[in-house]
Amino acid sequence: MASGFSATGRLPTELPVFPLTGVLLLPRGRLPLNIFERRYLAMFDDALAGDRMVGMIQPFDPRASDLSPALFSVGCAGRITSFNETGDGRYIVALDGVARFKITEELPLHRGYRRIIPDWTPFAVDLNEEDCTIDRGRLIDLLQAYFRQQQLSANWDAIGQAPDERLLTSLAMICPFEPSEKQALLEAGCLSDRARLMMSLLEIAIAAHGEDDRPRH
Repeated sequence: MASGFSATGRLPTELPVFPLTGVLLLPRGRLPLNIFERRYLAMFDDALAGDRMVGMIQPFDPRASDLSPALFSVGCAGRITSFNETGDGRYIVALDGVARFKITEELPLHRGYRRIIPDWTPFAVDLNEEDCTIDRGRLIDLLQAYFRQQQLSANWDAIGQAPDERLLTSLAMICPFEPSEKQALLEAGCLSDRARLMMSLLEIAIAAHGEDDRPRH
């Protein structure tokens, strides 16, 4: 399926979208996916034959059960960088996040999957890595308390050495935040905004769990 490209770099003017509640893709993040529904197998077949781009987006109502639920207006497009087909007909793929988009218009279904006209211009900042300063000490303290609360393990040496953007992107994608919180992290204007929001979400979760899990200084 030919899509053309936008004025914002070589980004497509049409984009297939994969609605998935609670799943977050961010620029320069990597998202593994297990594809088994026929319509999404068709989507990835078409993407692989074209520009290899797929948009990840959340349904507006996580409880919606219809086949075409209303969507949030902002998602993130990724490029297929890894692809394997299993013996039972599933696709195991990885998307590398490229840029966020805002939905301008939804197009008719194509082979059962949804497509949109994306507006890339509000998120031109996504095309380059950001350089900002975050309070890493506070973030690490909060993460340690949050991971204890959630009974999650982590390689703290690797976390301490990760660049700011890579650290925030990975944490935003893997932490089990609510869908609305994931969406807020996606829509944060810049890396500094995302860092502040991430720390606020961690503080709220820790406080809700109890005093014993507050960061220790």
